[in-house]
Amino acid sequence: MRPGAQVAAQVGRWWTPRLAGPVIAAGAVRLGLLAVALALGGSGALNQPDTYSYLEPGRNLLLHGSFVEAGLPDIARTPGYALFLALLSLAGPIAAALAQVILSVLSVVLVWRLARAVFADGRIALVAAWIFAFEPLSVIYSILLLSETLFLVLFLLSLAGLVEFLRCRRLRGLAAAGLWLAAATFVRPVTYYLPIALAVGLFLVLAHVPGLRWKAPAVLLVSVLPWLAAWQIRNRVETGFGGFSSIEAHNLYFFSAGDVTARVEHRSLAQVDAELGYDDARLFVARHPATAGWNQAQRLEFMRSQAGRVLRAHPWVFLRTHVEGMMRTALNPGAAVLVSLLGTPVDGATFVREQDEGPVAAALQAARRFPLQTAVMAALEAVLLAMYVFAVLGVVRWSAPNPCLWMLLGVSLYFFAVSGGVVGEARFRLPVMPVLCILAAAGVMQRRRFVVPRQGVGLR
Repeated sequence: MRPGAQVAAQVGRWWTPRLAGPVIAAGAVRLGLLAVALALGGSGALNQPDTYSYLEPGRNLLLHGSFVEAGLPDIARTPGYALFLALLSLAGPIAAALAQVILSVLSVVLVWRLARAVFADGRIALVAAWIFAFEPLSVIYSILLLSETLFLVLFLLSLAGLVEFLRCRRLRGLAAAGLWLAAATFVRPVTYYLPIALAVGLFLVLAHVPGLRWKAPAVLLVSVLPWLAAWQIRNRVETGFGGFSSIEAHNLYFFSAGDVTARVEHRSLAQVDAELGYDDARLFVARHPATAGWNQAQRLEFMRSQAGRVLRAHPWVFLRTHVEGMMRTALNPGAAVLVSLLGTPVDGATFVREQDEGPVAAALQAARRFPLQTAVMAALEAVLLAMYVFAVLGVVRWSAPNPCLWMLLGVSLYFFAVSGGVVGEARFRLPVMPVLCILAAAGVMQRRRFVVPRQGVGLR
């Protein structure tokens, strides 16, 4: 067998008997949390505020062939998770949660496969699988009826294809990566801009490889962009809105610009959003009478332009709020969601106080009122910070040139960048957690001197 084919065969491996331990552990901890949540809160505990915004258009698409909500074409959600949830919910919400648990366990295998390909070491891969088996965000969101788990599996499949291409330079793997990335974007539009960033990265990595310098970015873009364009054409034809999802304009207007306005005028975000007509179409029209006869596309364009005007007027305030949101996404352990699943009251006002009084004052008040939630948050925060420390060790001490590693780091930075602002929260960090677990595993192995960085890409 040729060396390139041998590397490709090893990169593509899906199983080893040593994976049985982390896979069984991952299934047990996820099923255990699901059982506790059902015992304490019934099937309703699996629902979140966003769950129903997927369910209605998904059922309409499944049963009637139209992706509509409240009689109007839905341009806020995309059909990926909506169709998945609608189909599985026919057997009940518990069936949908069980399907997500299976997908989450599959993601443990994908993390092992990705780590093995990136670091060319089976021991690092196995440690990464064990870490991800117990990673809190993955466990928590595996049972909640939200798009995160399905998105993560599709995204990991895309990363696996990208790594296969970087290791073996086979365009077939790159095309598959593009298709998986397109599918992930239909589940969560957060990766809408990622193909462009990846194409630029591929061009830079392959700058001295004439046969692939242009071909590889082209293959990636051709395998992704036509699918996204097809959905945008649908939106344009049915509503006049030419974007992929209206969530971006909505968040810019009510959250990014709303938060900047609140800070400049020394008011609360809740007050400003109430005046802007957040989730109240009648109040929005009352505030902007000229929009009374406008369609969805016209109102969204108005919101985008108004938000842009506010952000351009106060760029440094916007930058500060965006960076604060990135830090919140990176460091919030997600304890509130776990505590609520365990049937304990959650301090729902903490977020509002954090915007008005600052994170320290909000944290002190929450600690006094909800000590259990605070204790869980402290424990999960310690775990998260330890993972960051070992991840840094894994990056710093791996001296061999490794384009796969830099690709993972770049992708992680992308998710932090697009998840900033006032909407930043722990669950938006979930796509980064497999990378963090892989890097932390490398750091653990380096720390214990089990691995000596080596040149080359051979797999053990």
